[in-house]
Amino acid sequence: MKVLMVITSHDTLGNTGRKTGFWLEELAAPYYVFKDSGAEITLASPKGGRPPLDPKSNEPEFRTELTLRFEKDAAAEAQLDKTLRLDSVRQEDFDSVFYPGGHGPMWDLAEDKHSIKLIESFLAAGKPIGVVCHSTGALRHVKTPDGKVLVEGKEVTGFTDGEEEAVGLTKIVPFLVEDEMLKLGAVFSKKANWEPHVVTDGLLTTGQNPHSSGPAANVLLAQIAEHRKAPAVAKS
Repeated sequence: MKVLMVITSHDTLGNTGRKTGFWLEELAAPYYVFKDSGAEITLASPKGGRPPLDPKSNEPEFRTELTLRFEKDAAAEAQLDKTLRLDSVRQEDFDSVFYPGGHGPMWDLAEDKHSIKLIESFLAAGKPIGVVCHSTGALRHVKTPDGKVLVEGKEVTGFTDGEEEAVGLTKIVPFLVEDEMLKLGAVFSKKANWEPHVVTDGLLTTGQNPHSSGPAANVLLAQIAEHRKAPAVAKS
């Protein structure tokens, strides 16, 4: 089983002068769901190389057993040092793709043409995909094989307006994930702030927040296994 994980390359939090990037738990928790299942993991990012870590995600209150495991894992850190350039990876080489969040994806992955085409190609091939937290925003320009907006009419979740307000960044981010999904016609599902929440609609699995990243990866893993047993007819 081969899983691609796509990480942001964006490191600036709007015009605040503060740093952002990927959220460590949202990389580490899914990484070990996949690794411990025996999957072969490939990491990619728009710029390649070492992607920027949101420094806040490594503060003591946000560390978890799995983030600490990742930091002590020489092989994992070596992979993170040398992520592939996103424009060099092909859907045909993987069974699925997973997008960790953090605020960074709001600026780069949401608008990246290679990311958009990559997600579209996985869906066209009938392969399941997973996104969590702010990376739900990376779906905003994605279309189905027949040219419709992917999320229209689909149940999705992601970082909520309430969670964005709680971290004080409502006026900083380029758009609000919840509002954008609703504007595009999605059925936006959510729980209370910071509660784990995962939904699946067709080939698409989405998670609400950092605590949803491990559970979302487990759901995706089950979908990959099902897909490998009985290849599905391509659907959106």
